[in-house]
Amino acid sequence: MQHKVYWIEGDGIGADIWKVTKPVINVAVQKAYQGKEEILWKELLAGEKAYKQTGEHLPKETLEALANAKVAIKGPLATPVGTGIRSLTVAMRQKFDLYACIRPIKWYKGIIPAVRHPENVNMTIFRENTEDVYAGIEFQSQQEETQKLIHFINENFNKSINTKCAIGIKPMTEFGCKRLVRSAIQYAIKNNLPSVTLVHKGNIMKFTEGAFQKWGYEVAKQEFAKQTITEQEVREGKNPENKIIIKDRIADAMFQEALIHPEEYSVIATTNLNGDYLSDALAAQVGGLGMAPGVNMSDNLAIFEATHGTAPTAAGKDIANPCSLLLSAAMLLEHIGLEKAGYAIKTAIQTCIDKKTVTQDLAKEIENATSVRCSEFGNLLIKKIENIEF
Repeated sequence: MQHKVYWIEGDGIGADIWKVTKPVINVAVQKAYQGKEEILWKELLAGEKAYKQTGEHLPKETLEALANAKVAIKGPLATPVGTGIRSLTVAMRQKFDLYACIRPIKWYKGIIPAVRHPENVNMTIFRENTEDVYAGIEFQSQQEETQKLIHFINENFNKSINTKCAIGIKPMTEFGCKRLVRSAIQYAIKNNLPSVTLVHKGNIMKFTEGAFQKWGYEVAKQEFAKQTITEQEVREGKNPENKIIIKDRIADAMFQEALIHPEEYSVIATTNLNGDYLSDALAAQVGGLGMAPGVNMSDNLAIFEATHGTAPTAAGKDIANPCSLLLSAAMLLEHIGLEKAGYAIKTAIQTCIDKKTVTQDLAKEIENATSVRCSEFGNLLIKKIENIEF
């Protein structure tokens, strides 16, 4: 059976890590299924490579292909800070309504962690992906349209915004928040996980972040009453009876909780900006973004991605760590029903870490490790996969 997978190389180190990732995926699928399953690769252009070839960072052909796709995977795409094009990744999220950014965070044994008990860090972040301040509704300081908006707000809503301010708008809908929390609870049910925690800043932003909390509890009560129970109900003495506990935490407090009591959290559902901060912070606890996979999903399309940046200073030097993209590929394989191949990739990575033969960034995080080039690491992974017994 053939599985069509669209791929985007990405900018910076994207070319380096893709040279490793595709062969590893192909070998894993071949080893696991002995030719009965196959990946049919189709490249799409985006980012700097697309601009050089087409004059566009996100060509029409790429958008048309993704509009009819089921799965895709991409390397990191560059985004200028403070000027130039907006994030291509965010543009794709909004264009295709990829409302859930899902990032599983776990420790790979052998990596020197930033916390005392990294084995307790095993969380999956569900980050709302299309609303909040990431919706891109911004107005530059001291521009005519900005001053018109400020004047309108000040005059009609009795506010006193400084006329020289830049303005950003934070839209959050009941529909968007509820579907994100719904998908997080469904994931917890499917994977037999003990809790879903709603992370928000509702104590300050009462009508946006506070509404996220309120709507999240409503989803649990109205749609999953038989499978869930609130943390407050448990405190009042009600028996959880193997139900999923719905909790909520203020965002800043959650950063402390993730450090001190990570074992108490399994699935986190949160807003866009909070989720961006939190997923990176959790990844740092267990080895950094180089070991963090992720996917942006709608109900129809899933785009898996390396969660780190383009690292332009390392581009073309064959020194990059491909594990984020490889682990995202393992997620993709599991998503399309090729779980054995995904298992093979994750097992091979852990074996290389156990043998202390890794790329240079990981070698700094593993005691007495040997540093190898990105391409050499890929060859080691292939050898490990070829020796796996299913």
